[in-house]
Amino acid sequence: MTLARPRVLVLAQSLPYPPHSGVANRTFNVLRQLRIAYDVDLVAFYRMNHHPDPAARVAARSALERIATDVAEPTPIPSEHSTLRKVWDHVRSLVTGRAYTYYEYQSGAFAEGLHTVLRARTPDLVHLDSLDLHGWLPDLPRVPIACTHHNIESLLLRRYANGLAVPLRQYLRLQADRLEQLEREVCPQLALNVMASDVDARSLQALAPRAATLVVPNGTDADYFQPNGGTSVAGRVSFVGPTYSFPNRDAVEYLLRDIWPRVRAEERAAALHLIGRGAAADEKRYAAEPGVTPLGHLPDIRPTLTSTRCCVVPIRIGGGTRLKILDAWAMGKAVVSTSIGCEGLDAVDGENILVRDTPETFAEAVVTVLRDERLRSRLEQSARRTATETYSWNVVGRRLRSAYDELLGCAPDADRASVASPSEAPCP
Repeated sequence: MTLARPRVLVLAQSLPYPPHSGVANRTFNVLRQLRIAYDVDLVAFYRMNHHPDPAARVAARSALERIATDVAEPTPIPSEHSTLRKVWDHVRSLVTGRAYTYYEYQSGAFAEGLHTVLRARTPDLVHLDSLDLHGWLPDLPRVPIACTHHNIESLLLRRYANGLAVPLRQYLRLQADRLEQLEREVCPQLALNVMASDVDARSLQALAPRAATLVVPNGTDADYFQPNGGTSVAGRVSFVGPTYSFPNRDAVEYLLRDIWPRVRAEERAAALHLIGRGAAADEKRYAAEPGVTPLGHLPDIRPTLTSTRCCVVPIRIGGGTRLKILDAWAMGKAVVSTSIGCEGLDAVDGENILVRDTPETFAEAVVTVLRDERLRSRLEQSARRTATETYSWNVVGRRLRSAYDELLGCAPDADRASVASPSEAPCP
């Protein structure tokens, strides 16, 4: 006998296709994993830097309809289309004391899409893909609500604010205070807070001791990203990440200013590939640096990673966990990272990664990886093993589904999970 499948409603702050950024990648793969055992409705906003035109949105929705049961018409974020609305959102935040995100995601179109889905069918569980969408909690039915925290937003905003000029720094710290208060008040009311790392879980529990937390780490598609037997190129180094993301942009600036000249001083033939979309002016400036080639967005990064001998992650700002490391590990690549860059991962310095936090030691580690074949081989083998045993999305997905089954009061059921899944969208 085949049992009926529970229904999960997913609310997302960004349409998660194509999965080329950290948040989109996690959300996309979580949808794929949820679809194994549940019927899934998706109601999402879209972002202009991800879906700049109607054709992109149609393509994304079409792809997502192959892994979700129903995908609502994606909704624009109002402040991305109106400077007046953006200013008004900030003014309201200042006057009311609410976090800015409460107003940023207010939208009549989103309300219409959400209520249309709720009128058609009541979910058994709601998966809120970010606390940014907390303003929609009153609209949801009385079912268990789980919220994903891609990072601790208040902590991330404080780290971001530290490097800014005084007026903006003060304002962002004010917003960080409001986000922290939001985390304290709302998270204990949720059935489950899904955290990306043990570090983030401890941080949230320190803020909200009564919040129920579960660590479901970011994952990697270990079948898609895998060593293919190709040969790496001597001296080849790669950084992966779009520089329209501030943490990535800061990392690239730090890399080129303080680390890369030291690497080139030791290895004159060293060549750095920057993978990921960025502003044209920035890419032109990066290309002027010795040995640096900005490749922009690549539909498939695997060939470039195959030719890479060392992946670098000089991240200084951020939270959550780094998908760029997980994908590199799955490809069996040696990685050099800062402590923040690999924060929250099962990273063991000298075993599956090298962790260095000063420009001098970071550069020295990169040079060592490029030169020392025995060390590089050990890092590569351990990296692949960590990716497949701990961070494969199939492993991660089972953990999430088990937690949701517990919230739903149903034991994992082979008949329910074995209902034929739709043809899945490709993982580009």
